[in-house]
Amino acid sequence: MSSLPPSFNPHQFDIAVVGAGLIGKATALGLAQLGLSTVHIAPDLSQSSAAPAAGQWSQRIYAFSSSTQALLKKIQVWDALDLSRFQVVRDMRIFGDRQGPQDQLHFSAFEAGTAQLAWIGEANLIEQTLDQASRFQNKLERLDATVTQMTFAETEAKLTLDNQVEIRAKLVIGADGARSSIREFAGITAQHEDYQQSAVVANWNSDLPHLETANQWFLEGGDILAMLPLPGKQVSMVWSTSPENADALLKLNEAEWQLRFAELAQGAVHATLGNLRFNSVPAAFPLSKIRAARLIGPAQNPQVILVGDAAHVMHPLAGQGLNLGLRDVATLLQVLENRESFRLINDPLLLRRYERERQGDTSALLWVTDRLKKLFGAQSTFEQGLRNWGLGLVNRSHLLKRRLIHQALGENHFE
Repeated sequence: MSSLPPSFNPHQFDIAVVGAGLIGKATALGLAQLGLSTVHIAPDLSQSSAAPAAGQWSQRIYAFSSSTQALLKKIQVWDALDLSRFQVVRDMRIFGDRQGPQDQLHFSAFEAGTAQLAWIGEANLIEQTLDQASRFQNKLERLDATVTQMTFAETEAKLTLDNQVEIRAKLVIGADGARSSIREFAGITAQHEDYQQSAVVANWNSDLPHLETANQWFLEGGDILAMLPLPGKQVSMVWSTSPENADALLKLNEAEWQLRFAELAQGAVHATLGNLRFNSVPAAFPLSKIRAARLIGPAQNPQVILVGDAAHVMHPLAGQGLNLGLRDVATLLQVLENRESFRLINDPLLLRRYERERQGDTSALLWVTDRLKKLFGAQSTFEQGLRNWGLGLVNRSHLLKRRLIHQALGENHFE
């Protein structure tokens, strides 16, 4: 980890990546591997993600699609992961809130002609591997710092850090999350909608095997409960509910949780997984939808690209938020790697090419998750009948299910 002294001020790079987490680390590593001098700036970058303890599982569990696997393979990270801590998902079952026999949707990897629908694993396991790979990348400088100011000249951006160091870069990548300061510095507005829900997350040991199946129940009142398979007889829970109920759930002991599970979805959760025992302490975080008006900025002479949560945040009901962000990274790498030899990396045409290529995927997924969340939160008898009928209708269409699966798997291809 470097801390550039003032004598290096200002310091010139091709690209500055701002923001930690999986998205920022994958972006910085991938760009450096393209031979671009890259500085990665974020607080606490020197504090590498801790290796998971045996038998313990992080609360930050995600579903990783084939597009994510392809990106991690491209940046030479996937094969270095401890895949014994990842669980393959071969089936997904979604149940409507009427719990009728036809009010459900089943996705099968076998039916779709693919080896798996997803992998379930820990984000910090991937982050730790990214940290290790980054230390051996000589085109990558990592700085523990916060960007306090950003200004733009004709051919570069100047970033002022909280340690008084100045960084100059031809292109800035904003990977600094939903409250992105880079987005604000670039003058990019964002639409924000508070869903008035919180996601309660916890990992559990189950009595019954999960059968490599991810289960999701739409519950009466608008709650959504997902149980994602982990290695062995373990599952990871994501329960989207009201903030008031989330607070109440966090206060339950294990026996009280058992009673709650026995009541949910007419007992279907308990019937599917049996008794559940804590394997992590439950936690909660608020849910919202965020979409940046543009993915590049400023409006005149753009020199900033947004990726991940800085560009878009969605409801977790589809389990695709992180995958969408990593598809941003994949597209960014493709655009820069395949650029014409005469184009500079901050050529406005390249930035617009990135924005154009990401708009369709982003718009479609944000719209679908938002509509589903609101449809299943509606309480009228008509809307209840409509949404449950819709699940059954899709379930009877093999063609439509295959198209949905392949859309979720991602459409990025790597040479």
